[in-house]
Amino acid sequence: MSRRLGCTFLLLCSIACGGGNGERCASDDDCGSHFCRADGTCGTAEGDAGDADAPADMGMGLCNANHDGMIVLAELPVAAGKMGTFRVATNVTWNTAGTSMSNGSRKWDLGLQLAGDADRMVALGSASGTWWQASFPDATYATELVSTSDLQGVFEATGNALALDGVVSPQAGVYRTELAYDPPAQILALPLMAGSAWSSTSTVSGTAQGVIVAYTEKYESRVDQVGTMKTPYGEFPVLRVSTLLTRTAGFSTLLTKRTFTWLAECFGPIATVQSKDFESGAEFADDAEVRRLAP
Repeated sequence: MSRRLGCTFLLLCSIACGGGNGERCASDDDCGSHFCRADGTCGTAEGDAGDADAPADMGMGLCNANHDGMIVLAELPVAAGKMGTFRVATNVTWNTAGTSMSNGSRKWDLGLQLAGDADRMVALGSASGTWWQASFPDATYATELVSTSDLQGVFEATGNALALDGVVSPQAGVYRTELAYDPPAQILALPLMAGSAWSSTSTVSGTAQGVIVAYTEKYESRVDQVGTMKTPYGEFPVLRVSTLLTRTAGFSTLLTKRTFTWLAECFGPIATVQSKDFESGAEFADDAEVRRLAP
């Protein structure tokens, strides 16, 4: 069984930070245009086609960040066809702890350059026409899980959750990967707010690179910090989700992996950091992968 299956999730946006006057804001009332972007700067008038960061119709109505400390489904761009550019580095050092602020929040900076940085365009793909469509009829979209593997996670968005239904390879064939989660793994429980916590345990079965496998995965997640995250794209008010993945077979632990995901209203995850396998620290600096939103 490949360790490449020890992975996390991605949500993507197609909103860009263009246009507007760039003034800082905390709410729409702070802007003459009455449109405060998710990165805390004023945009042009709501719905103006000249502002690429104007609220986007994501199939769930217009998204307008209200900075209320809560993220609901309508504030997540979870629809097939969404895409974004992420700056990705693997096997690097960056401390997830960030800087503690006087108000109890934290500040993180991923606007800096990391060794081996490369920009990747990542998209949420439709299940329509795929070889695995019939196996996952409730799929909302599929997307890459990590930059070092071509495997895709098959995700389902509902009113109160984002779930991982399965993991598949791009093509069918003798050496395909087709893993189903029963029940689907709960990746996000909505709405998200400080202190939110959830967990799920799934039986994972099917084929991995053509080999029949079966094991158990447990996801334990919570919103453990709030603050701001700086990315090459801009600085955002964020909720940080901490996730511990534990994979077992019988009484044996096959893998543990920690992931931090920083989410902003209307943008979804604007940064994710994955640990090396079997990381024991609550915070860590020895990172398997770091990705953050880029222009």
